[in-house]
Amino acid sequence: MATIFNKIINKEIPADIVYEDDEILAFKDIEPQAPIHILVIPKIEIATLNELSDEHELLTGKIIHRASLIAKEMGLSEDGYRLVINCNKNGGQAVYHLHCHLLGGRAMQWPPG
Repeated sequence: MATIFNKIINKEIPADIVYEDDEILAFKDIEPQAPIHILVIPKIEIATLNELSDEHELLTGKIIHRASLIAKEMGLSEDGYRLVINCNKNGGQAVYHLHCHLLGGRAMQWPPG
């Protein structure tokens, strides 16, 4: 089932892209929860963390690594930032295409709120 993220990957709808390569795409969230809110997604369809297999190990590592590089490029490294991956309804997942939220630019609270 095609999600809004598939449409962004296929350039069917616009997005403010901050990074792209053959495997991943990073773009600004349209409903930011922090001054900087970037989504980092794989270009292949993986609905949730539950669908990950051994073949996705390098890709998921690349997503987290790229998020950290984007954080550094955006000046978030020194003060800090948060990476979040939600899984399914009770985990807060709204789009069923695996994605990592990069949040920064303000102090984060725990628990989130």
